[in-house]
Amino acid sequence: MSFGSLRTRLCAISCFRSLTIGILLWPAAVLAEPADTIGVNVDQAKIVKLPDRVATIVVGNPLIADVTLQTGGIVVVTGKGYGSTNFIAMDRRGEVLVDRTIQVQGPTDQLVTIYRGAERESYSCLPQCQRRVTLGDGDAYFKASIDQSSSMNTQATNSAAASGKSSN
Repeated sequence: MSFGSLRTRLCAISCFRSLTIGILLWPAAVLAEPADTIGVNVDQAKIVKLPDRVATIVVGNPLIADVTLQTGGIVVVTGKGYGSTNFIAMDRRGEVLVDRTIQVQGPTDQLVTIYRGAERESYSCLPQCQRRVTLGDGDAYFKASIDQSSSMNTQATNSAAASGKSSN
């Protein structure tokens, strides 16, 4: 076999191997989110590691996501509303270290939505259906759910304060 045909055969084998690996990895590449995008669900949080020298965080739309800087370059990204925004992390001199997109998606639990005319109610049904306040719910349903939650929180706070006084 001549050197030229050997080189052609090795190139063909190498190209075939690269093509095979590319075809096998293609579904993973298509399904993976871009490296500069942080995916988070509404009402949930995700921890992201950034460079240690981050001093300032700027969020494009704080109604979509909240980003809280912790020590050591750790940030907590919390989904607040549906959609996409970005955040920029800068050092003390104002140099941009990171500019990333945040994609906030809907809830992942067993969500059941009930429409009563133009009014909407949401329920989390895992394992039993219970009220779940979700963006877009009707005003009356939303207010009733929030009022119930606030009342329970006040009662729990008062109970904890009363038990703290009685144990002293």
